[in-house]
Amino acid sequence: MFDFDVLIAGGGLVGASLAAALAPLPLKVGVVEAVAFGAPGQPSYDERVTALSPSSQRIFARIGVWPALAAEAAPIREVHVSERGCFAKTRLNAQELGVEALGYVVPNRTIGAALSGCLSRQANLQMLAPASVTTVTLRPECVVATVAGGAERQVTSRLLVAADGAQSEIRKQLGIAARVWDYGQSALVCNLSVGRPQAGGAYERFTDQGTLALLPMGAERYAFIWTADRAQIEKLLVLPEAEFLQAAEALFNGRVGGLSRLGKRQSYPLKLVRAAAQTRGRVLVLGNAAHSLSPIAAQGFNLSLRDVAVLADVLGDAVERNADIGAASLLAAYVKSRRRDQTGTAVFTDMLTRTFSNPLRSVALARNAGLIGLELLPFLRRQFLLRSAGLAGMRTRSVREVGPE
Repeated sequence: MFDFDVLIAGGGLVGASLAAALAPLPLKVGVVEAVAFGAPGQPSYDERVTALSPSSQRIFARIGVWPALAAEAAPIREVHVSERGCFAKTRLNAQELGVEALGYVVPNRTIGAALSGCLSRQANLQMLAPASVTTVTLRPECVVATVAGGAERQVTSRLLVAADGAQSEIRKQLGIAARVWDYGQSALVCNLSVGRPQAGGAYERFTDQGTLALLPMGAERYAFIWTADRAQIEKLLVLPEAEFLQAAEALFNGRVGGLSRLGKRQSYPLKLVRAAAQTRGRVLVLGNAAHSLSPIAAQGFNLSLRDVAVLADVLGDAVERNADIGAASLLAAYVKSRRRDQTGTAVFTDMLTRTFSNPLRSVALARNAGLIGLELLPFLRRQFLLRSAGLAGMRTRSVREVGPE
């Protein structure tokens, strides 16, 4: 008899989402998390926001989490895209896809609280926190994991899911290489208020000082993202508040009015990290441990949540057939089913990052041609919207339930 059917290493947004998705199944699930749930220091549940795609909204609705998010989820119904000093621009509208919104901006703390509340009600779930998985031993019939947190102990599981982040220690321990593409840039993120808010309106602005984005959070509050080379971002992080707001306001050319009430500024490097393999024995690599994308296109967590939905269905099917949920053939089938979406989203994100953050004039001309194409070519526009909304190429059973064919 094993301690767990599924042991999830990492209780951040992805790991907790998987635990919630597995809740209806007759499986004993354990979640190992380095920081106690609900503690202020838990990095996944901080004051940042996440832009959830329509597919993510439907997945959260399916696993019963969305009602706890809806009140604080600010819909993005239109995105205004422009480049400073150029005539090319376009507006992307939710009505074009026949969806309520192109996305929903939700504070991470709200997602964390909703997931924690969901998990606290599950009788078949055991939380191991604060704790971490320090060693992993692969056996034919199970995984033996050493869990350190207070007293060290060994636990057995039919399947171990490594959702322990882009620098995954489990991935490294198992000898799974990770390919890293460093863009040499960082994204500065903060919250602020605008003088002329537009309900449901978001902005993407390309300038010679970097790429700027505003995502609605409700009323006059917006999440602000400024992407530029790392040296410039380091200077912006310590710029006096009034000077920072003045610099950002000037780059928007008055489109949103004055900027005020600046929140805490944080920065994150723009990198693309992809694991060379997503399985090793009875271990599956998930979330940022499998693929960490540049935040410039807001695709990373949404892609991981689609992985979660498909994995939950694959395991559910195995339970119905009384099959081994950690079998190599089962995990290989999951990886194969996710390859198209994962590769397509990574390529899409990489293309946007390289194209929309490059200051070269030749790239700027291509960027403007692309904006004109989005404005004038319906097919190109629809494909871009489908990919951005996380609704492109969905074919598996779980995804058929959360997005159109």
